[in-house]
Amino acid sequence: MRFHLVDRIDELQPHRLVRARKLTSHHESHWRDQGRGPEMPAPLVLESLCQAGSWLVMASTGLRLRAVLLSIDAVTFTGPVRPGDTLRLCGEVESFGAERAALSGAAKVDGRVVLRADTILCALRPTAELEDLDDVRRTHDRLLRDAS
Repeated sequence: MRFHLVDRIDELQPHRLVRARKLTSHHESHWRDQGRGPEMPAPLVLESLCQAGSWLVMASTGLRLRAVLLSIDAVTFTGPVRPGDTLRLCGEVESFGAERAALSGAAKVDGRVVLRADTILCALRPTAELEDLDDVRRTHDRLLRDAS
């Protein structure tokens, strides 16, 4: 099973920046309740940010290359994401080369930071080796619809 944790890309500046969002729903299967009510597991919040960053990499390379996670220097979780929240994702490029890219970013709910990640280092691999390119194009077009 694959989690699609980006619902829309609001802004994309190739080789620079991505702003995206994930609209959470009560109907998703990943919610965990450890006594404070249902929350999105912190690793999935991080995965949402990484997926937004991967779309930035793909868009920056004409969908030819995809980001594959190598390491993350630091991650700070600062608050919960609950069913019905809109998770706002912002990733910025630190460096972008032929074989690797590094991004940093944050996830916010209602303007408050719920996650910050520094230096997400990724290897760049041919997209076609990892996914069907026609599916990637269709998803890319859907995510960018109405982006400014």
